[in-house]
Amino acid sequence: MRFLEMAKKRYSVRSYQPRKVEDEKLLKILEAGRVAPTGANTQPYKLIVIREIEGLEKVKKAANIFGAPLAIIVCGDKNQAWKRPFDGKNIVDIDASIVTDHMMMQATELDLGTVWICYFKPDVIRKEFNLPDHMEPINILAIGYANGEVASSDRHDRARKPLDEIVSYEKL
Repeated sequence: MRFLEMAKKRYSVRSYQPRKVEDEKLLKILEAGRVAPTGANTQPYKLIVIREIEGLEKVKKAANIFGAPLAIIVCGDKNQAWKRPFDGKNIVDIDASIVTDHMMMQATELDLGTVWICYFKPDVIRKEFNLPDHMEPINILAIGYANGEVASSDRHDRARKPLDEIVSYEKL
């Protein structure tokens, strides 16, 4: 599958079958995250894989994971992340986002559904998973086999702004 075709195929799945994600698929998803680029190759993230009922119940205290049988909590280490020297901007969120996107697209290639969750209670995740102060839960990636109808790839023609509204050349 070509990248743009795959990117258009991906959609936010908000209903999952109870079917477990196979170990070999999970390992491919994690490997996609591992090879994701990060600022100055600092790799300032940790991935907490949640697939047992007890762990999923802990996640559900903080977020709606829509019945997904697998969730990956993407955490960023603020102490390890590269900082832009001109203004000190810490790019831990950017690095974690790139890692999440790589995993999300790999899941799509494997015919798994995903939803990227930022609407969660970080204090609950921090407490339930004993995160140290320097580790920030950035997002949760819910993964599984989608329930229901697949979103059409051509929806982007209607739901996205055209290029001429979002792209400028040489000036804003």
